[in-house]
Amino acid sequence: PRVQPLPGGDGVKIVAVDLQAMAPLPGVIQIQGDITKVSTAQEIVRHFEGQAADLVVCDGAPDVTGLHDIDEYIQAQLLLAALNITTHVLKPGGTFVAKIFRGQDVSLLYSQLKIFFSEVTCAKPRSSRNSSIEAFVVCCSYSPPDGYVPNMSNPLLDHCYDVNFNQLEGPNRVIVPFLACGDLSAYDSDRTYPLQLDPEKEYSYTPPAQPPISPPYQDACFLKRNNLLVREREQTPAGTPASSTPTHSLGAEGRSAA
Repeated sequence: PRVQPLPGGDGVKIVAVDLQAMAPLPGVIQIQGDITKVSTAQEIVRHFEGQAADLVVCDGAPDVTGLHDIDEYIQAQLLLAALNITTHVLKPGGTFVAKIFRGQDVSLLYSQLKIFFSEVTCAKPRSSRNSSIEAFVVCCSYSPPDGYVPNMSNPLLDHCYDVNFNQLEGPNRVIVPFLACGDLSAYDSDRTYPLQLDPEKEYSYTPPAQPPISPPYQDACFLKRNNLLVREREQTPAGTPASSTPTHSLGAEGRSAA
């Protein structure tokens, strides 16, 4: 790849970060580091002389396994890691461009990006194959929530996991409330209740508004209601009855018992 010079862009700085070693590129400052580490973000800012970046581009992708569900999930986690380090190095009003895999959870990623950017667009460039599910999100006007503090910590790996998230405060602490489905004082679908619910009122059967159409148990119900379920005695080799099992048969003309 070649870096095209910009008119009047003598003060432009480009910093490239990769976990693996990169071939040298003229005019590009290269960092071999992990984007999930705060030290990498600090080194990026140091090369910018304490200033934040105007543009962050992430073209990273995991080594695909061929299992689309796993590949989409890992790519989504990589995108979140790129977004996390972006909140450390991108200035307000900046732009973030990243590769995504358009899977079933792409709307979730879109909603997460909308929290930090006022404009989020999903683009499919011509250079991308039509058969590929890859696309790119273009996020403009970086504007994090008021009071948001970027955090690169990983509680599970840093052995500081707090189930109550007490270390998060203000806008950094967002807990989705738990909503129980249904009223706990109502009937339980896994229990059986007597039909006579009111002792002062006799139970009356109310037929359903729309009964099932040709249910698989229709034949069995017909045989039971008409007392057509009989037992066929099996004979042992000695000729004595051994056991019996209920059986029935359905003839071509209708229902009959065997």
